[in-house]
Amino acid sequence: MPSQRYASTAAGLSQSVLERKGCPLHYWMGGPRDAPLVALMHGATMDHRMFNDQVPALIDTYRVLVWDSRGHGLSQPVGIEFSLEDAADDMLAILDQEGIDKAILVGQSLGGFIAQHVYLKAPERVLGIGVIGSLNIAQPYSALEVAALKLSLPILRWWPYKNFVNLVAQRTTLDDEVRPYVREAIKLVGPDGFAAIWTGVTLGVTTEGLPGHSIDVPLLITHGDQDRTGTISRDAPKWAAKVREEGKTPLRYEVIPDAAHNANQDNPAFTNRILLAWLGEHFPT
Repeated sequence: MPSQRYASTAAGLSQSVLERKGCPLHYWMGGPRDAPLVALMHGATMDHRMFNDQVPALIDTYRVLVWDSRGHGLSQPVGIEFSLEDAADDMLAILDQEGIDKAILVGQSLGGFIAQHVYLKAPERVLGIGVIGSLNIAQPYSALEVAALKLSLPILRWWPYKNFVNLVAQRTTLDDEVRPYVREAIKLVGPDGFAAIWTGVTLGVTTEGLPGHSIDVPLLITHGDQDRTGTISRDAPKWAAKVREEGKTPLRYEVIPDAAHNANQDNPAFTNRILLAWLGEHFPT
């Protein structure tokens, strides 16, 4: 069973549901209604609770939104086939339902991809983007990397799901208190749900990338110093260097110490400190 940290939703948030394209999208909001909104978007197979350590740090100063993305947590069934574009439309639909014109988007892993797709679709509605253990959606990949990613799905279909769950829990976090939450969240997604989500993610990985796409709002790039997921430890620093070289985007790049892929859970104190510093610099209240 998950520890008390993840046994329930962080205090101070009210739950809502938006029925959209075959999926009941569950989301939670709280904080001052006149403050800038920070939308925290979880990684693949996780759910809104992965930000339980960030919500208390933000909620007195910022309006906060967390959600269970389509096919995750309580947002079941997945409904339409999962794609990053549809997930971005889901977030925009939630903002519309709440009457929110602009938001600061902070995403972990998959959530960072979704945040960038929201910006790609509606840049005028995004005040800033923060990513934790995620990559630039404009990045092209080698033909070998694309082929390996496409091959991963049939391999994962053959893999006993219980073993897969345990492997993910071991690799994504260093914290023994976090691992029971990770296992529970992945089990909620289930093997079919994971296959649908992973298929949608792999469609966004190509040898062409998105030429010409860039982010022109304040950008925070972070990842754990022991993140071994994909090419994050290799490519996140390259992304930061490219943004600095272009000189168009206010950038903060931080490596979170003593942390793996779910870095905000492994080292919440450091994560909260840099997140609040970045928000305070660009979106003071």
